[in-house]
Amino acid sequence: MCGFLAEFSFEGQPLIALDDFKSVLALSKHRGPDDTGMYNSNTFRLGFNRLAILDVSKNGNQPKLSPSKRYAMVFNGEIYNYSHLAETYKLENLKSTSDTEVIIHLLDLLGVEDTIRTLNGMFAITIVDTHTNRCFLARDFAGIKPLFYGLTQEGIVSASQFDQVYKHPWFKNKRQLRADIVKEYFGFGYMQAPNTIYENIFQVNPGELLQVDVSGSLSKKQLVAFENNQEKPISKTDDDLEYTIKDAVKRQLVSDVSVATFLSGGIDSPLISAYAKQAKPDIEAFTLKVDDPKLNESEVAKNYAKALELKQFVVSVDNSEILKSINSHFHAYPEPFGDYSSIPTFVITREAKKRHTVMLSGDGGDELFFGYPRMRDVLNKRLWFKIPFHLRKFLAKVTNTLGITKTWAPYFKTLDDFITNKHLYLPQVILDDIFHETSFSIEMKTLYQFKNASRKELVQQLRKNEFYAHLQRVLIKVDRASMKHSLEVRVPFLDKETILKSWELTSDLKHKTDLKKPLKNLLKKEVSELLINQKKMGFSVPLYQWLHNELKTDVKINVFDTPFYGADIMNVEVLRQYVDDFFNKKHDNSWGVWHIYAWQKWASVHA
Repeated sequence: MCGFLAEFSFEGQPLIALDDFKSVLALSKHRGPDDTGMYNSNTFRLGFNRLAILDVSKNGNQPKLSPSKRYAMVFNGEIYNYSHLAETYKLENLKSTSDTEVIIHLLDLLGVEDTIRTLNGMFAITIVDTHTNRCFLARDFAGIKPLFYGLTQEGIVSASQFDQVYKHPWFKNKRQLRADIVKEYFGFGYMQAPNTIYENIFQVNPGELLQVDVSGSLSKKQLVAFENNQEKPISKTDDDLEYTIKDAVKRQLVSDVSVATFLSGGIDSPLISAYAKQAKPDIEAFTLKVDDPKLNESEVAKNYAKALELKQFVVSVDNSEILKSINSHFHAYPEPFGDYSSIPTFVITREAKKRHTVMLSGDGGDELFFGYPRMRDVLNKRLWFKIPFHLRKFLAKVTNTLGITKTWAPYFKTLDDFITNKHLYLPQVILDDIFHETSFSIEMKTLYQFKNASRKELVQQLRKNEFYAHLQRVLIKVDRASMKHSLEVRVPFLDKETILKSWELTSDLKHKTDLKKPLKNLLKKEVSELLINQKKMGFSVPLYQWLHNELKTDVKINVFDTPFYGADIMNVEVLRQYVDDFFNKKHDNSWGVWHIYAWQKWASVHA
């Protein structure tokens, strides 16, 4: 796990000064504190900050050249099938035991595209083909690892961090905000690939391979994509699923540094921890204890640890300590980010790093295995949208008045609007007032297009949306928080084989018990069902209380007394009025207020 910076100049254009390159590379030093390396040529430059996980010797350092010297590469992440690939392709003369070594040998053997297709892992890769003078960017199929790039007339810059691109001298004085993506940030709380808030700066999509030549001609190819198809019913695949997840956990335990698991009171992390214990009996489970009884899951986690006979380390952090971490936590997010659960994530990853360098998490379980109640709500109300809008509104008014139903769903013009609203943290009407005559990007609209087909077909569409939309925000949260502390977090549910297996599963979600049913069935084999059925509290903080009390002064300073970043593309008065209404208790949307506050905090720290 690391951080990198690369620049590839277009025909006749010079590279930036070496000292300037080093300064921008240093922005990601926390992602890789163990070594810094560079490779220079006349037309491209690669820089790398290494967090040593596999082959911690200098033999694992980067950048690396392929044995033929044709390919130069920097790679952030972990390849879990690297040993299998080395054996399959009978790779010889390997100079290190790292996964990077396997990739550079495969490049000579298979070429870029076929090499990327073989990989199972989490990765962001920049490769320069010195024979054809082309630069390639590749990102893992789930979007676990970040990969930003920017295009100018001088060339292309790729990096692990957003700020490494927009602070690069080729972009430093050319920043222009995109109103549609800024609007998406205020609504959804993050930047959805492939876009960013700045013109000409982008993210590589999950599973995408991008190539650009010295003339600046750019092309993209989707190498891996997960669609809506399903083949097998859940009840017949539990055994296969168990084997698949266990195998993924076993692969992801391979490390030359210490590995542990996060353990909460839910379903996902206990299952990962259970399988990790079976593969590595001495593994430690790490749990955060907070002093708010409504948010503290440590007691449930302790029960899981006891049942699984896990060695558990519980770290207690009180609210005052978490509050003190908020300002430093904003330094971990080089892009605007509005999910306030990033605060406890920042704290627990900081504490985990004191004991370990690699952690396994349960992220991805909700998205892959139908874990969100909002999915059931959409399915249960989908038939409203088969009725013409005006008739539907009249019927809803009648049924709501008579108490037959109580729902606002029929008042949305389309099913797409209804589902989108479930993911927005500022109301659509407020967003439209802030950004006059600005709609969401075509990419975001496409993510929220649904066919109101059968129940089972729609649930597959909803899962695809959760995977390529909401999950991306979760992954941003965890990657930025953990890597600020030089901690690698691995995600067994997002192993390539686990994703493929999960995509065979379907459900109509007719009952609450159907939510995450495949994982619950597996966990029942490991612990008592009574323990599983305890209510999940969520990984959060008492935000409403904090905004009205401890954080109120800072919110007011940043929102009312500080010039708004991007004021020329938005109606700042609407934003300020929304925050003022919150303090006057005209609404209780603390999450939406946090998005506004977090925007200003990001700008003050990073912009």
